[in-house]
Formats: sequence, C-alpha cells, structure tokens
Amino acid sequence: MITIVMAEDQRLLRGALGSLLAYEEDMEVIGQASDGEEALRQIRALKPDICLLDIEMPVMSGLEVAERIQAEGNSAKAIILTTFARPGYFERAMKAGVRGYLLKDGSVDDLASAIRTIVNGGQAYAPELVFHAYRSENPLTDREQEVLALSGEGKTAKEISGELYLSPGTVRNYMSEALRKLDAKNKIEAIRKAEENGWI
Repeated sequence: MITIVMAEDQRLLRGALGSLLAYEEDMEVIGQASDGEEALRQIRALKPDICLLDIEMPVMSGLEVAERIQAEGNSAKAIILTTFARPGYFERAMKAGVRGYLLKDGSVDDLASAIRTIVNGGQAYAPELVFHAYRSENPLTDREQEVLALSGEGKTAKEISGELYLSPGTVRNYMSEALRKLDAKNKIEAIRKAEENGWI
C-alpha cells in the first residue's frame, strides 16, 4: 500500500483529491494538512511514501517543506502540485530533490500513475512546466537573490549587510546588479519581477 500525506490550503480541493485517491486500491491517504508546518509535522510522524505538496501554502510553502524533508534525510518522496508555471519554482524544486512536479488541473488518473512511477524510483514532471522553466532561466546569483528577498521583507541596506556579513556598499552593488539583470527601474520593480518568476 502506497501511503500519502497531502498538503493543500484549499479545504474543498484537499477533500476532493483525498476522496479520489482513496478509490485507488493500492493507495491510502494517511494525513491531510492545510499548511506547510502541519504537513512537515505529519510527514515526520507518519513517514509516508509520498507527500503531495501545494506550492503556495500558509506558514511554509510546499517548496520549503520539500527542502526541509531533503535536509533531514526523510525517505518521503515529494510531489509538488501547482497552478504556477514559474521558472524559479521548478529550479528550486529540482534542488530540493522533488520527484514530481505536476499541474493541479491534470487528471487523477495521471496523478495516480505519477505516484506509482515515483514510488518505483522514477520521476514525473509536467512537460509544460519543464518547458517554461528552461525558456526563462534565473539570471540572479544566490547572493543577489538573498539581497532582493531581504529587501522585499523591508530591510535596509545596513540591516541586510549585518545579516549577510557584507559591507553596505557590497549590498548596494548586489542590488544594482540585480536591477540591471532584471531590467528594473527600481528596487520595488526588481522584487516584483523576481517574485513573479519564483526566483525569491
């Protein structure tokens, strides 16, 4: 029996998906979570074969949960379900060892088939998500992403320099380089573009 923990913040969708997967004779949904933190607790406690993770959830995103699972060496295999074809998301999912990256509007039959493939050591990625990811690669370095993300949290150059152990001048250099690469007129536009692409 393939055991599954599902994490989806929309209750109706979570319930419907759980009910449909319950019809599969070789699958059992052993946990359902409405946010990333709850999902991580269930994954640690229940040790499922598969965790189905919505990409955008309260408290922790599905990507953050997948990253945490990988860092902890948990044996659960992560599948991201998304409506977003953002290239940065796919890039992060690959780094987090996600074995499946699928669109929410796919059929339950396709999802069940992907789950079986992944349990048997394979991978399953929606072609349109992969195509979109490689059509628009992330131009930002890790440091530029960190500086933009912290700036997006409202932190000043001085606060960012303290957090990243850099001089304020170096922080400004990273910011101006990020603006140039994103063809942004100002910091707000750069943060918006990076967020829309899933790069921060």
